[in-house]
Amino acid sequence: MNINVQRLSRRLAELSEIGKIEETGVCRPALSPVEKRAFDLVGGWMEEAGMKVRIDDFGNLIGRLEGEDAAAPVLMIGSHLDSQPYGGRFDGAAGVLAGVEAAAALAEQGIRPVRPVEVVSFCDEEGWRWGKGLFGSRGITGRLEVDDLKRTDKDGVTREQALRDFGCDPDRMAESVYLPGSIHAYLELHIEQGPVLDQLQVPLGVVTGISGPVWLTVEFRGFAGHAGSVPMSLRRDALVGAAEAILALRRIVAQEEGSPGVGTVGDLKVFPNSRNIIPEAVTFTVDLRDIDLERRHRYERELRETIASIAVRHGLDYTIRDDFRSEPRYCAEWIQSLIREEGRRLGYDLPALMSGPFHDALALSYVCDYGMIFVRCKNGISHNPLEFTSTEDLALGTELLFRTVRRMIQTKPVERSWTGDKHE
Repeated sequence: MNINVQRLSRRLAELSEIGKIEETGVCRPALSPVEKRAFDLVGGWMEEAGMKVRIDDFGNLIGRLEGEDAAAPVLMIGSHLDSQPYGGRFDGAAGVLAGVEAAAALAEQGIRPVRPVEVVSFCDEEGWRWGKGLFGSRGITGRLEVDDLKRTDKDGVTREQALRDFGCDPDRMAESVYLPGSIHAYLELHIEQGPVLDQLQVPLGVVTGISGPVWLTVEFRGFAGHAGSVPMSLRRDALVGAAEAILALRRIVAQEEGSPGVGTVGDLKVFPNSRNIIPEAVTFTVDLRDIDLERRHRYERELRETIASIAVRHGLDYTIRDDFRSEPRYCAEWIQSLIREEGRRLGYDLPALMSGPFHDALALSYVCDYGMIFVRCKNGISHNPLEFTSTEDLALGTELLFRTVRRMIQTKPVERSWTGDKHE
């Protein structure tokens, strides 16, 4: 191996002590003193690898390894150090430390890249503190929303105030936005957060793209009545309608065997929520994701038609509110090819995987080509202290990342002009 496995493992263990909960979990809220400690530690490792380190005004930790042509578009490697409130050691952190290790291996082998390389821990990827994530990666790509800074956490602290407390200056954010064409490509290593690699008994996979979600809020309204006196045939039970719709979502998405599409109801509210009252109103969320946009559209149409039919059958009124929708973002074929070639040199024929979860790569996909490497995690568990990736698998993933980076920075390609969704 070109990378230092012992150093990588030791650093992950040391980082895992910052924000440690229970025996193996972490809680590192974005823009908190705990995350600042993590930034100080990882920033020191970046400096040891020969990188110049800064924290920009979006709260991103950035280490830069200078290239022969300092003005050339940068090859960016990234992930995040913030965690879920009840999170694991590997989500995000594995990708940042893999990037630092890849840069250290370049320096130790005396490889001077023709273009700059930057390793980034993006601010607030997880999004749980202020209710919307990918903040740092959306920031540098100029894709923030008008209310991003005014959002408040559970203690009433705005994101703007947290940035100032962190040492950033929100009034100067425009200076931290990367100019169009200044990022050549983006690479991200991440644990899979799913069970496919574990079931295949393969340590690594190549990502084909990030699925496009549609988020809906559905409400059924019926009529409340005494649970003991209203005949079943006369009831307008909103919860019965919601239950049928939830089961229908599962049936619709599971109808194509092998499809990577997923549908989830994660939040349900019943009114008046009493044991002996027929439910009058039920509100629930729908999270529908697929890498195939046409198939996702078809699933959504079927769900909407089914909800309308359920409402008629049970004498209910209903509304469906659009909360958010995004199209799938596909990884660049040329980067996938590089990852596959280097995977074969390591002795693995890498399976192709879709990413259901969001990653910072999603934000970067709007300004440059991107590629992702997935590393196996035990039983597919993530966002949980039981999240686990073996030292051997993480080392293999980091070695694959290093070899891919080495291919991308040793020959100077013809630069391409980014126009938003495709290169000219």
